[in-house]
Amino acid sequence: MKKLVSIVVPTHNEAAGISHFHRKLRESLPNRYRYELLYVDDGSTDSTLEKLKSIREKDSDVHIISFSKNFGKEAATTAGINESKGDATIIIDGDGQHPVELINSFLKKWEKGAQVVIGLRANNKNEGPLKHYGSKLFYRIFNLITKERLVPNSTDFRLISAEVRLAFGKLNEHNRITRALIDWLGYKKEYVTFTANAREFGEATYTMNKLVKLAMNSFISLTTFPLLLSGYLGIIITPMALFVGLFIIIEQYMMGDPLSLKITGSASLGVFIVFLVGIILTGQGLIALYTSRIHEEVKNRPHYIIDYTKSTDTTPNHKSS
Repeated sequence: MKKLVSIVVPTHNEAAGISHFHRKLRESLPNRYRYELLYVDDGSTDSTLEKLKSIREKDSDVHIISFSKNFGKEAATTAGINESKGDATIIIDGDGQHPVELINSFLKKWEKGAQVVIGLRANNKNEGPLKHYGSKLFYRIFNLITKERLVPNSTDFRLISAEVRLAFGKLNEHNRITRALIDWLGYKKEYVTFTANAREFGEATYTMNKLVKLAMNSFISLTTFPLLLSGYLGIIITPMALFVGLFIIIEQYMMGDPLSLKITGSASLGVFIVFLVGIILTGQGLIALYTSRIHEEVKNRPHYIIDYTKSTDTTPNHKSS
């Protein structure tokens, strides 16, 4: 029997182009596999759901997951992955910007042993400069301050094996960025570079505000650096203020101002205040250390992920701890 490939398509207000997208998607799928096409309607307010039901009547491979309201793309993607049953699962946007023609390239890399195949956006037609440079800045800052590493221009257009899908299902945090969580799992990765298509129908619903929120969720979910920032500042400020304060005491009061600096009382008070601020920031950093431990524990991620394809005498029935 042919292997099953799941195609997960998050949608939100895509009524204008969803039928065209489905037709192109169907034409691009190689016939050496069976398919289940999981369309996740993320609380659309237009006729997207009705269009999907019409598609379902003509294509028995189509399955519809409909949210009660708009929960966001990350939730829609997660729901599609969790509900998929394929030997491989491919995530692709329903707005046509991810080239469906490249699905076969993803599958070929999976056939050669890749467990995660990631689409890298080389260029984006009609992308504004704000989004373009904002994306570059995000990846640079993220990789600078976190232990995790995101490959610049990586997208949600990706393939994951069944093993990766099962491991992904164990990640329980609510505020999430799907691509980063998949990267966190590890496994053997390959990449496919593509140029994003211009949107043919409708308008983008993933606004700049949502992109900024997604970036913030990425920092908070995958690093405690912002939480510890005040502590780092305190560690820098406190010794500097202490050094300046000791210098003032020795030079001004113990040695009688031999350098003729004529440091006033208000200046000395200012240095003392800065010293106290440093101590406060250091104290906040200590609190942040404990809070960060709570942050890590509450996420309840598994302690490890077993790569069963590389292990012996183990099966997926053994639970990761």
